[in-house]
Amino acid sequence: MNKVYEFFNLHQGEDSKEKVLDNVLSNISFRGANLWILACAIVVASVGLNVNSTAVIIGAMLISPLMGPIVGAGFALGTYDFDLLKKSLKNLLIATLVSLLVSFIYFLLSPFKETQSELLARTSPNIYDVLIAFFGGLVGVIAITRVEKGNPIPGVAIATALMPPLCTAGYGLAIGNISYFAGALYLYTINCFFICISTFLIVKLLKYPKVKFVDADKEKRITRTVSFLIVVMLVPSSYLAYALLQEKKYSQNVELFVKNEFVDKGYTLIYEKISFNSRPKKVELAFLDKRFSNVELAQINDRLEAYRINDTELHIRQDSTDLKQDILQEINRQSYNVSEKDFTIQNLRKQLSGYTFEDKQLIKEITILFPDLVPFSIGKQLVVVDQDSSYHENVLLYSANKDLETASLTTLENWLKTKLGSDKVKVARVNR
Repeated sequence: MNKVYEFFNLHQGEDSKEKVLDNVLSNISFRGANLWILACAIVVASVGLNVNSTAVIIGAMLISPLMGPIVGAGFALGTYDFDLLKKSLKNLLIATLVSLLVSFIYFLLSPFKETQSELLARTSPNIYDVLIAFFGGLVGVIAITRVEKGNPIPGVAIATALMPPLCTAGYGLAIGNISYFAGALYLYTINCFFICISTFLIVKLLKYPKVKFVDADKEKRITRTVSFLIVVMLVPSSYLAYALLQEKKYSQNVELFVKNEFVDKGYTLIYEKISFNSRPKKVELAFLDKRFSNVELAQINDRLEAYRINDTELHIRQDSTDLKQDILQEINRQSYNVSEKDFTIQNLRKQLSGYTFEDKQLIKEITILFPDLVPFSIGKQLVVVDQDSSYHENVLLYSANKDLETASLTTLENWLKTKLGSDKVKVARVNR
């Protein structure tokens, strides 16, 4: 039994508690270099989210010092150090506000406001974010308490991902999208809470000593206050984790229901919306061409309980006019998110198409009917008459050794006018 215990004994390789606490204290403060590093890391992360680059976002997380005050708060709760707790929370608040401000300014000034997938991923937390924050925090705190810190620290910075949600919250403020701001800040809060909880548990497990006070009454007050804060943090966090787990289970049940009852039967699903937080819960569906009778709808609703989908209103939208409006609205939303770069490219292509000929048959006919023209080029040019007047002219340039005869030139111009459906045609010879 002792050998098994030795395998899991965290005291093996543990650094002295005084050194660990000194290390934690040194990483809490956000002044001078730490504040500049944080601001630069926020800009890097914002750029990564803006251009949808995972590699850049990972780099920003590696240089971010945000973990310091959160770990400090966990140590403070575990050792009942009220002064350390106040200092940690104060610096965490400073870091959070600075991060929000810097990311807000960046996205406000950035010409590209489209919502990339990396940004969207930080607006809706789920149970997996809780697990990542908790177990990532455990690894980070265990590594901090070792003599040899090893490789886990960079991995923890990446896994717990404190930086991207803050940048996404700043993005939400910059574009005026409160749901993005709230969702991202919610994810950031989840990460902070569960990293702090995991730190607290490791501190207790390793039996870090409580802070000693000369005044016994003061010690009792601080102990009660910190104990209350621990309860306040643990109870909502437990409920939060439970609620996110229930939401994930509910979504999985709905997806299974839709797959078995509709998709596998050949019905084409074109719209799906799950409202878990409404009372009662709502599931809205729409299909491409399937229309259900009242009897069929009643039978489908009766099958909801078989999939553990309780307290839910199932609404299958069959009003074609209403459905078309929703589809058009969704198309408009998607169009709004199309990159400005894509719009620019489309406009350039449209403009370019106005000056080029892609009619290979026309070019082939010119080559056969007028072999003396080869080599030649054909295209369009803008002719400016004056400040307020201009027109496009079809131009054929050839570089033969001698000019075309007048009769041949007239024939070619008339033939091109007929083929191109335009009176604006010019044929000219250029010197080689």
